[in-house]
Amino acid sequence: MKTQNKTITLALTGASGMPYALRLLQCLLESGSRVYLLYSQAAQIVAKQEMDLTLPTRPQEAQQMLCERYGASPDRLKVFGRDEWFAPVASGTNPADAMVICPCTMGTLGSIAAGLSDNLIERAADVMLKENRKLIIVPREAPFSVIHLENMLKLARAGAVILPANPGFYHHPQSVDEVVDFIVARILDHLGVEHQLMARWGE
Repeated sequence: MKTQNKTITLALTGASGMPYALRLLQCLLESGSRVYLLYSQAAQIVAKQEMDLTLPTRPQEAQQMLCERYGASPDRLKVFGRDEWFAPVASGTNPADAMVICPCTMGTLGSIAAGLSDNLIERAADVMLKENRKLIIVPREAPFSVIHLENMLKLARAGAVILPANPGFYHHPQSVDEVVDFIVARILDHLGVEHQLMARWGE
């Protein structure tokens, strides 16, 4: 059964696909969910390149900017720096309900598959796996090498959901936004968050 008001960790890394991430952030905030947002330095570069969006390096500045951008109250969005080891997401004693890494680089995916926790994104993902919480990884790469595929299989066996950013076209999208919404809708479905982004198959 789907419920709202979840706590979701959303991590952005340096793969292409930032429109997916920001649309997902918007939808989560609009749903009433609380979001813990983490992003890498490479994600800042991609956000600027793909969306002309400057993500501040200081978490407090980023939090204020994004709350204003999406009309969210400060209690709904908390941004953490990559080395904030006292953040709730760093411990199994206070895990979020679920975590999404969108977009996910092959480097981040490989580090998580190897059990590394060199930054807060990797540690938060490690916490999700060890606590049997939902971890959704949205890789955006083409083609996949054997190493990439083996790492994805390893994570899938550990309980992660591998949800590549491969949109469908049977709903006849008329814009890039509708293509983006296809993937965001699938992520929200796996999070159990209600949405009206697209008609479902057979409707």
